[in-house]
Amino acid sequence: MSNKPKAPRISIGPRVRKSPFFDATLRYGAEAFTVYNHVYMPTTYGNDEQNYWSLVNDVVLWDVTCQRQVEISGPDAFDFIQFLTPRDMSKCDVGQCRYMVLTDADGGIINDAVMLRIEENLFWLSPGDGDVLMWAKGVAVNCGMDVTVTEPDVSPLQLQGPKAPLVAYDLFGDWALDLKYYRLQETVLDGIPLVVSRTGWSGELCYEIYLRDSQYGEQLWERIMDVGKRHNIAPSAPNMIRSLEGGLLSYVSDITLKDNPYVLGMGKFVDCDQPGEFIGKEALKKIQQDGPKRRLVGVEIDGDPLTSLNDAFWTVTDGDVEVGHVTRCAYSPRLEKNIGWANVPTEHSEIGTELTLFTPQGERQATVCEAPWVKSFIAIPEELKQQARQS
Repeated sequence: MSNKPKAPRISIGPRVRKSPFFDATLRYGAEAFTVYNHVYMPTTYGNDEQNYWSLVNDVVLWDVTCQRQVEISGPDAFDFIQFLTPRDMSKCDVGQCRYMVLTDADGGIINDAVMLRIEENLFWLSPGDGDVLMWAKGVAVNCGMDVTVTEPDVSPLQLQGPKAPLVAYDLFGDWALDLKYYRLQETVLDGIPLVVSRTGWSGELCYEIYLRDSQYGEQLWERIMDVGKRHNIAPSAPNMIRSLEGGLLSYVSDITLKDNPYVLGMGKFVDCDQPGEFIGKEALKKIQQDGPKRRLVGVEIDGDPLTSLNDAFWTVTDGDVEVGHVTRCAYSPRLEKNIGWANVPTEHSEIGTELTLFTPQGERQATVCEAPWVKSFIAIPEELKQQARQS
């Protein structure tokens, strides 16, 4: 009899939400789920390396309804958005998106999000794993601003990969190829109300398709998969390996409330000189002046290929002294090396610094390195646009 413990299972019940695409993901082979923002999110369709190559070489469709939208509306909606984040949002027009961090009074990161400006006084926040809705509602109570904070009936899908523009063109036509990075377009597809943005969490060419009425979930999923067949589309889940390669950070793993933007190399998203107030402004001014005490750094890990993602933080030591932890790590099939992120004191963050990691399989050596490892693809190449229009 084997002593190997059985793989844990996740129970399905009404306390956690199913997305409008949940049944479709099961039909298409989703084998495991996690709970993210109180929603079931697929994490694998069986062959994770095959899913990785589908993302890198072709196109994939992800159910990311777990990005529960927070809608902020009302006469003071913009001022409220600005109050939540240290990033200067004054140049974000209607139809644009912005990446932002939400900070607390100490400069710690409550969450990160993509902000979409749908109308002059209507914004969506598309956050990481955490109760941003409750945080925003709490801030709104005593801020003295005329805003309404709600969760709309909005469920995003991500269309990611080098062939994503080909699928988007077949779905929406010419404007999908001309939509610039971090821009959005309201549209209707076969009577289905949508917002389409050129955003995503893959590092590849990207679109997010925000369904504005959950009753059309099955119809939208099948429509995209049908159109994508000739481009070798595959159902998949947010890919941790590609996000590691591209330096796309994950809330609760790489980003925590204990971290401030300067720890994570996000100083460009902080503007302490803007005239308006935002939560954590004084604390972030001081951190900016003094410098952060810790850094999130890229590491390359020696030894055989890691056979799975780390399911807990791994201790990092300098000699016999514990100095930090690995947040996420994995083996990259493309780079043929183990890569990851480590949170360490600033004095241990120089390129070339050697660290010792303690893993479930024993001790390993690691070296602080340049990161990210693979660039993110932003602009759609002209030759790809021509291919789409001629096909």
